[in-house]
Amino acid sequence: MTTATTVPAPAKLTLGLRITGVRADGFHLIDAEMVTLSFGDLLTFVDGETALTAHGPYADGIPLDRSNLVTAALDAAGRTASVDIDKRIPHGGGLGGGSADAAAVLRWAGWSPTPATCRRAAELGADVPFCLVGGRARVRGIGEIVEPLPFLARTVTLVIPPLRVSTPAAYAAWDRLGGPTAPGPNDLEPAAIAVEPRLAGWRDRIGEACGRSPVLAGSGATWFVHGEHDNALAALGNEGAQIIVAMTTRPTDGHDGRTC
Repeated sequence: MTTATTVPAPAKLTLGLRITGVRADGFHLIDAEMVTLSFGDLLTFVDGETALTAHGPYADGIPLDRSNLVTAALDAAGRTASVDIDKRIPHGGGLGGGSADAAAVLRWAGWSPTPATCRRAAELGADVPFCLVGGRARVRGIGEIVEPLPFLARTVTLVIPPLRVSTPAAYAAWDRLGGPTAPGPNDLEPAAIAVEPRLAGWRDRIGEACGRSPVLAGSGATWFVHGEHDNALAALGNEGAQIIVAMTTRPTDGHDGRTC
């Protein structure tokens, strides 16, 4: 009998991001605080030949070929499977959707977070090591150094506009702008707005609606504010945004305190 196994792929939220340098190979060095959230994708695995399917609110436009990080993670783990992705994390939203999916594959394949597995996970993508560790952590290097931090229960309200921002494009814009720092906690915010100027309008409307300055999630396009503000922000749903209230979560396998 064929048995299906479903593995959660929690969304990642970057609470603060400083860019501390650029390596000779062009990869950017960061010092960031990241947390996992109480919503995300779900991946269902069935042993067999590798094949991908997807459904869910953000399934449109997801590549189902070898360019998907799910396939790359299967290859890295030396496994094959039919994988169905319930896609609830927007792509181009700065919430680590592809990285979360790749980390879910690695957990399904039996990987646990160690310095060696994090280095290998970083070859798939800079956010994959954190998504493998989960919880709350300080993330440095290009993403491969993950130092778990004590869990803090927090509630955040996400505003996901109908926009996408390419992470490579945001970093390239940061380089072109001369490496700006941001007045807020995310150094990528000026670069992301240069890539997608409409982000500034969403920032302003969110601030006006809830009386708090929002923070860009990673390279965008998601904005977030601390606390529960879904009622104040509900009108933005009429402009095409998705409003999600989420909580921070602990690592899925309970390994609080392990350094990757």
